Order: sequence, then C-alpha cells, then structure tokens
Amino acid sequence: MTEPTFPGGSKSRVTLAGERIRQDTATADDLRVIEAWRAAHRGVLNTFQAILRNRTRGTKVSVAQRHKRRTTIYDKLTRLPGMQLARMDDVAGCRLIFRSIKDLKAFRLKFHKARFNHKLRNEPDKYDYIKRPKETGYRGIHDVYEYDVNSEAGKALAGLYIEIQYRTLVQHAWATAVEVIGFITKSQPKFQRGDTRYERAMALASELLARAHEQQTASFPNASDREILDEFLLLDAELHLMQTLRGLNRAKSDVTDKRNSILIFSKVGELEVRSFRDATDALSALFQLEKQMPDRDIVLVRADTSEDVRLAFRNYFTDAREFVRLVDVACTKLSGK
Repeated sequence: MTEPTFPGGSKSRVTLAGERIRQDTATADDLRVIEAWRAAHRGVLNTFQAILRNRTRGTKVSVAQRHKRRTTIYDKLTRLPGMQLARMDDVAGCRLIFRSIKDLKAFRLKFHKARFNHKLRNEPDKYDYIKRPKETGYRGIHDVYEYDVNSEAGKALAGLYIEIQYRTLVQHAWATAVEVIGFITKSQPKFQRGDTRYERAMALASELLARAHEQQTASFPNASDREILDEFLLLDAELHLMQTLRGLNRAKSDVTDKRNSILIFSKVGELEVRSFRDATDALSALFQLEKQMPDRDIVLVRADTSEDVRLAFRNYFTDAREFVRLVDVACTKLSGK
C-alpha cells in the first residue's frame, strides 16, 4: 500500500511555496500547493473540536474553531521572515473560553493527561501568557499539538499542527477589543502597527482588567494602580477610545444554528454571514469566496450555537460592549471610589 502523501506534496514543497509568497514570486502551482495544505487542516480541526466538545459537555466553557484565512497566512509570512510555512502551527485553531483562570488551568492540566496519540509540541510554560503577558497586554495560554492517528484516513494528515487557545471571559473581551480597534482605525495594536498610542492604551487596559477582575498583573507589574489608571485615562482623552467603542452597534447579521458559518467583513464595516450544515460545503464555499472577494476579510468558523459564534468571534460583530463594561468597572475599582 502506498504511503499517504503530505498535504501539498511534502513539507519542503509547502515551505518553498511559502517562501515564494514572501518574495512575491509565487506561481499558480505554488498557490495550489498552499491551498491543498491549508484545506487539509480541516480534518485536524474536526478531530480536535470533537474531543474538546466531548470534554466540555455539561460545563460553561465555550468552544469554537477557526481556519486561518489565506490573507492572514500571507501576512504572517511577511511579518516573520524566518517562518517556514510547513511549520506554521496556528492554521487550524480551537478556542476555549472559561469563566475563571482557575477553571482554565484545571481543564488544561487534565487535557495534558489525555490518552491519545496527538503530541503536545511545546513545554507547558512556553506559551503561558497569563504567567508572562506579552508587552502588548495579551493574556491567555496557547498549546500546539501535532496530529497523529492510526486510521488510514487520518494518516495523510499526520504531522499537521493545531493551536489550542485558552482564555477567560475577561481576557477574551480585551482581545476582542484589540481586533475591533484594528477594524475601525488604521492602527493594529495586535501586531504593534500604526499609532503607538493605541497599543499603549490597550496594554494599560489589560493591566486594569487583570488587577480589577482577576487579581493579577499584566505588562506593568511594578506600576501602581493610580499610575496605570491615570495614564490610561490620559490616553483615552486623546484617542476617544472608549467613546468610540461605546458608539459601536452590535451587528444584527443573521447567524443561524447551522454549525458552519462564513463571516465576510467588508472594508466599510459591513458583515455578511453565510451558514452551512455540512463542513465540506462550507470549506468549498470559503475557497470560492476568497477568489471572488480578494479585498474582503473572510473567515470560516464552527460553533455549536449562534451565541457561541458571537462570543468566540465578537470582533467580527464589532462587539466591544463587554470590554467597555469591564473597563468601566475596573476604573471605578482602581480609583478607590
């Protein structure tokens, strides 16, 4: 029996295609290789989301999955010149959102002891951004698994990676607001691009949230509550950040309870949602839409209910209301009022 071929031909072929994207010399065959490799991650996603949903059944943990957009893959190759495409570990991703850090850590510790062949690729502390927050203010924990199963159907996917993101509701509200700011301004605090005041303001906001709601610190552990609050309020007065976020309306776009949703976000802020019951149909539609609408931000997500989609991907619904509420409470708490 012939051994299954690595998606896209081989790891070296996928990496070569990625390098040509970086150099802007990609051929039609390079694009085909990348699309075949990217599409193969759908099987990995389906396996892990089934495992995670089974383990979170009956809890208040929200689970959603997402398939990295082609444009985002290309952007990451440009931002990280040393990145080999075949080793990009977040093309497939599952996100779990917990009520507390305690719940998050307990679930993750138990999941690390799961009895399956999939390999945890990182040391437990490597991507622990709760213990060591990023300088942007990002908090959460990531794990990377390498897919490995014994079934004939799964062998062709062996060696592909998937990223598991663990966040609390507070951390997720902050990360959502960062994405929303990227949509509505010319700045990208997530990638440290654009007006650095937005980046600074959001790092300070993360500190406010960590202290007020989770009894932790973030990127400024040595600053006093008053110093953090005063600088945040000063920047907010310059940027009108909170006022802008308060003025956003949650998108009324229809999200049905079909489990596969394609979210299409236009440059002018309009959101269109297309839903599919069958994952294969959804993936096929995604690739067609990306060809037809190269200027749109398009993402395929999967979640059990419409509310799970809205919670896990609030940024696509321009919904920063929970962030605003949490910051308001934090400001009150840290001001001593």
